[in-house]
Amino acid sequence: MLIPEFWADSRVQIRGHGKQITVRRSGWSMTSQAEAQAMAEARTRETIHRIVAGAKLDRRESKLAYESGTEGRPIREEVLSRHGDAVITRNIYGAHCLNSPNVLFADIDFVRPPASCVVLLILFGLLSTIPITVGIVTQYISFAFALLFFAALFTPLIEEAGYRMLISIHGGHKGLALQRIRQFIEKNPTWSLRLYETPAGFRLIATQRTFDPKEENVQSLFNALCVDKMYARLCKNQNCFRARLTAKPWRIGLRGLKPRRTWPVSDDVSPTRRAWIEKYEQKAAHFAACRFIETLGSGVIHVDVRETVELHDQLSRALQRHASIA
Repeated sequence: MLIPEFWADSRVQIRGHGKQITVRRSGWSMTSQAEAQAMAEARTRETIHRIVAGAKLDRRESKLAYESGTEGRPIREEVLSRHGDAVITRNIYGAHCLNSPNVLFADIDFVRPPASCVVLLILFGLLSTIPITVGIVTQYISFAFALLFFAALFTPLIEEAGYRMLISIHGGHKGLALQRIRQFIEKNPTWSLRLYETPAGFRLIATQRTFDPKEENVQSLFNALCVDKMYARLCKNQNCFRARLTAKPWRIGLRGLKPRRTWPVSDDVSPTRRAWIEKYEQKAAHFAACRFIETLGSGVIHVDVRETVELHDQLSRALQRHASIA
């Protein structure tokens, strides 16, 4: 896990192969702005040399706060505080996030599986409404398309009703998720999972030991509990587990962080950003990000995990029963 304190950018133009080449790269440092700038310039020069030598490289480097596409790229977010190995950052839409290199967090959202694709059927149905009088075979085909068209109109309704019935038989979304969690614990009784309720589902913290985000046991848990695949990939690429600690702005009557810029922001937008943050912090203080429910499994809390769990519970307000979760 790498979350630098300092960031810098470098832009260099040269002429190569008879045309102008512009390359932009970022640099980062845990110690100083000067070191970050030196790194940015060194990365830019190296990239230019490789391009001139024939390498096909992106000339503009993406600036993503928390990306899944590149293994080892740092998390580019404002650092709010550090607590041993754990780091609290502000994410792209303004909420606080806890980042840990070795304490396993997993969120399970109750998201409905995508509906069956009916666009093609609707298109065929529309085509069937065009008057066609070229032979009896064509009329039969047109009639078939008409049936498909009306089936496509009603398919989402039928599918939704069937899906709701299937879910209700198994105790709803929560019932299905809890069933998967309990089955996992039955098969892995030495595990200890703290269970939390979130606005969209559940959060789990594994406490019996620390974990490497790349190890197979982590992926086994993610797969067994249907953890979001994007989150699983982010954990692996960033060598980091992550949990949101404060409310999502739109759940407490605010829009996301404005202006929505990758960290660090320029001086011209800093006042606007500070004003938004002040308003957000005041409103978010009355909400919790999750609520603790129970501990499943062995109940063991490893000494190297305890501090992060306590930090999470304090900053997320997970133990404050009166606070609404958002």
